[in-house]
Amino acid sequence: MLMGKQKRFLRSQAHHLQPIFQIGKGGVNVAMNTQIAEALEKRELIKVSLLQNTDEVADEAALEIAQATNSEVVQVIGRVIVLYKASSKEKYQRLTQQLKLL
Repeated sequence: MLMGKQKRFLRSQAHHLQPIFQIGKGGVNVAMNTQIAEALEKRELIKVSLLQNTDEVADEAALEIAQATNSEVVQVIGRVIVLYKASSKEKYQRLTQQLKLL
């Protein structure tokens, strides 16, 4: 579970990121969750955006993805979701190392 200070740090790190996944008409599905999990393993912090044509609600989609990928929702702003998950591989743990210092 992330503390307030850690969430603030992650939000600041995510600010300049571009969304790398888009949820469209098909909504959240197993294939997308698998890809998101792989991206989280390498990057630890990602943004996912919801397109205009989706029926998904951002908060619900965020929780659904977080549960499926075992990650944490850092923030939901409008149609953009920020997710974090510590990488299991040490070479990708740049953010995890910084979070431990907070």
